[in-house]
Amino acid sequence: MPEHSRPREKLRERGPAALTDEELVAAILGMGTAGVDVRTIARQVAGLIREHKTDLTLDHLLAIPGIGLAKAGQILAAFELAWRYLLRETVRIVTARDVLPLVADIAGKQQEHFVCLSLNGANEVIQKRTVTIGLLDQSPVHPREVFADVIADRAAAVIFVHNHPSGDLQPSAADRRTHEQLTEAAKILGLRVLDHLILSKKGHFSFQEAGLI
Repeated sequence: MPEHSRPREKLRERGPAALTDEELVAAILGMGTAGVDVRTIARQVAGLIREHKTDLTLDHLLAIPGIGLAKAGQILAAFELAWRYLLRETVRIVTARDVLPLVADIAGKQQEHFVCLSLNGANEVIQKRTVTIGLLDQSPVHPREVFADVIADRAAAVIFVHNHPSGDLQPSAADRRTHEQLTEAAKILGLRVLDHLILSKKGHFSFQEAGLI
């Protein structure tokens, strides 16, 4: 292949925007494997990308002859970086105060709401869900209900939030038991619990800030 038409040389000379989809994939992969050249592999990978877009999976890539775990990992890692930092507006959580604007709507509710935020490995919010809405002073929570959608999100971490209609911001004995139960379940699932917030019109209580996580 002439040097000027090689994907990486073309990228260096003209920039990534000048490359076709197949050439971009070939630039990521670098080379093919015994019996399968890189352009043939790149053509099939680009086709899968156009078909599945953000739903592209490891299994899709491993079905292509010449793609092993290492090359599939290169492609998915490149996609994840682009997805995290370029393709969507994200909310990155550093402290409890970063969470508050996302859940301010439940602070004054007259029933207890339990909310779960799922986050990726960069601590960016994937999804916010109200898991349960309970009585005046309690909202029964089961780990199955909390984590079913979190697993589907392929999340790396979670933040729990619930409100106290009474206005008292201190965690009750029941709150502590629920927190411990959910934390143990998260550990089994390989998820990090970044925080658990209690909200009311008076403000917020953070388990993380209080040293309880």
